[in-house]
Amino acid sequence: MFKNYIIAILVLLTLITNGCVILKNNKKQSKETHILMETSKGSITLKLYNETPLHRDNFIKLVNEKFYNGITFHRVIKGFMAQAGDPKSRDKSFAGQLGQNSEGETIPAEIIPNLFHKKGALAAARMGDNVNPEKKSSGSQFYIVQGRKYDLNQLSQMENQINQKAPHYQHQQEQFTFSDTAKKVYQQIGGTPFLDNGYTVFGEVIQGIEVIDAICDVKTERGNKPSEPVTILSVTIMK
Repeated sequence: MFKNYIIAILVLLTLITNGCVILKNNKKQSKETHILMETSKGSITLKLYNETPLHRDNFIKLVNEKFYNGITFHRVIKGFMAQAGDPKSRDKSFAGQLGQNSEGETIPAEIIPNLFHKKGALAAARMGDNVNPEKKSSGSQFYIVQGRKYDLNQLSQMENQINQKAPHYQHQQEQFTFSDTAKKVYQQIGGTPFLDNGYTVFGEVIQGIEVIDAICDVKTERGNKPSEPVTILSVTIMK
C-alpha cells in the first residue's frame, strides 16, 4: 500500500514538472521578439512574428552574429520598399550588381494569409518564380514596405492578377482574396498588396515608420541604388 502511494506521488511530481516545462516553453514561444535597427537615417523598431518561426529564428541568428552591421540598403524605390541584406554592400569598392548575394541557405516559404504587405511590413526577398517556384526566401535579404494606398477596384484587379499567376494546381483550390482587414488597411494606410501570396512577411515596423519614408525618399541611381549610402549601423535584440 505504502509502495503504491510513493509511486503515485512520483508520477504526480513528474506530471507537474513536465507541465511546468510545457508552460515555460509556450510562454517563451508566445513572447514577441523586438529588434532595434539603427540606420544612418534614424532608428527603427521591428517586431518579428512567431507565426513564421523559420524566418524569425534566422533573422535573430544573423542579428546575434552582427551580420547586418555595416550593410547598406542597396535597392530603394519610393512608394514601394527599401531592400537590404546583400553582404557585398559592405564593400564600397564592389562594382557588381547588388542584390544577387545572400548569407546562408534559402529558407522555406512561410506565407501566412493574415500576414500581409501593409506599410511597415518586414518581408524576405527571394529569387523569381521562374527559378524559384517554391518561393524560398533569401538567407539574409529583406525589404521593408513603404507602399501606397489602393482603392477597392484596384485591389480586386490585383486579386485577379495574383490568381492568374498561381500554378495550375492552385486554381483547383480556393481562389486568393484579400481579407476584409487587409482591404481596409490597404485603403487607409497603404502597402504593396500585389506582393501578397508571393513573399514571406515575417515582421513589421512598430516604431520609426518615418525613417522608412526618409530612406525611400533618397535620390537613387541605376538599379535603384541610393546615390548616397543608407547604412545599417547596428541591429540588436531588445530585452
